[in-house]
Amino acid sequence: MDYVDGIITSLVYLAASFILFFIGKVAYQLFHPKVKVADELVEKDNFAFSLAYVGYYIGLVFAIGGAIYGESDGLWLDLMDIGVYGLLTIILLNLSILINDKILLSGFSVKKEILEDQNAGTGVIEGANAIATGMIVLGAIHGEGYGFGGPIVTGILYWALGQVLLIIASRVYYAITPYNVQAEIEKDNVAAGIGLAGAIIAIGNLIRFALMHDFDSWIITLEDVGIDVAIGLIFLPIARFLTDKILLPGQNLTDEIVNQEKPNVGAALVEAFAYVGGSVLITWAL
Repeated sequence: MDYVDGIITSLVYLAASFILFFIGKVAYQLFHPKVKVADELVEKDNFAFSLAYVGYYIGLVFAIGGAIYGESDGLWLDLMDIGVYGLLTIILLNLSILINDKILLSGFSVKKEILEDQNAGTGVIEGANAIATGMIVLGAIHGEGYGFGGPIVTGILYWALGQVLLIIASRVYYAITPYNVQAEIEKDNVAAGIGLAGAIIAIGNLIRFALMHDFDSWIITLEDVGIDVAIGLIFLPIARFLTDKILLPGQNLTDEIVNQEKPNVGAALVEAFAYVGGSVLITWAL
């Protein structure tokens, strides 16, 4: 009987998740009223938009997971939490996309690059930003306990902290990369976009890991987040060096991405893997 009850409860949670996905779809359209999703995906075959749009839904999976994942307090209380935190995560995820489009890629219009120029390098970064933000929201609302203002306020503050750190991480990436990242992306260099996307997801994963700890105090939280993100920022140039010398022996990573007629997307994928894989190993080791 308990087994049957467990299956029924799981189906109820799954149904609640699909409802949130539908709300997330509606919210995306509300936050992007001039974007005709069907036209971009079907009529224009806009691959750049597909990358950004799929990234949004992957981020939504992580964000909704924060509302579902954890110990049960009873079906009805769980559904109330899923509803409240699910709606909150959808709003925060869409806000993050709008904010970071203006900050992470401040050198040009993200909307123009994706919708008009169909720049896949820009699309993959917007998708990565949504995935990283989804991870951050997962960590922000998962940890038990809360500070001043209650769990919702604490979750929002966690999210804001994560966004600031994500922006800082992008600036560090720009500093350690021996070419103008934004200029290359604007020139439709997909490889340059993939490298940055990997770094964004890697840092987002580390922020998620730090925020998922139970809340004890803001001092402890800031210490945990600061240490984990600092490790990640230190790791970024190391990962790039290891990619250059070990994963791509005999080749120069910068030359492969920017100093040849056709940028090497495969080499950029290896670089992105080094960042993301390294961040996963770091969370397992800490």
